[in-house]
Amino acid sequence: MGNRTFAIIKPDAVRNGNTGKIYDKILKADFKIIAAKLLKLTKAQAEEFYAIHKQRPFYDELINFMSSGACMILALEKDNAVASWRETIGVTDPKEAAEGTIRKDFATNVQENAVHGSDSDENAEKEIGFFFTQSELIANQ
Repeated sequence: MGNRTFAIIKPDAVRNGNTGKIYDKILKADFKIIAAKLLKLTKAQAEEFYAIHKQRPFYDELINFMSSGACMILALEKDNAVASWRETIGVTDPKEAAEGTIRKDFATNVQENAVHGSDSDENAEKEIGFFFTQSELIANQ
């Protein structure tokens, strides 16, 4: 199991003023933030990042949403990071998410679900590399 994962605090959560509250949950779950940047994805960046979903019916809506406002892009570190982060954020649909998870507390709906989380160690590394250079990743001593 890897010790890094990738996260995005999505435009709905940033727009609703929940970035700091989500940071608190990240830190309380014992993640180390090894890289972070606030940015507004261009449509081209969103299309490239979510290319795996291109044939899905929700793709255009996803691209429009993810390029609609500022996002907080994060690389996180912790033992078994991917599984731990997915447990911290909860399932995609906030109505079905466990109490105390980020999506239960901050998601608007299944489309505007507050955060993104990598689904595998391999994808975590790819996603981190999409947004961060190696020199931007600050290893914790």
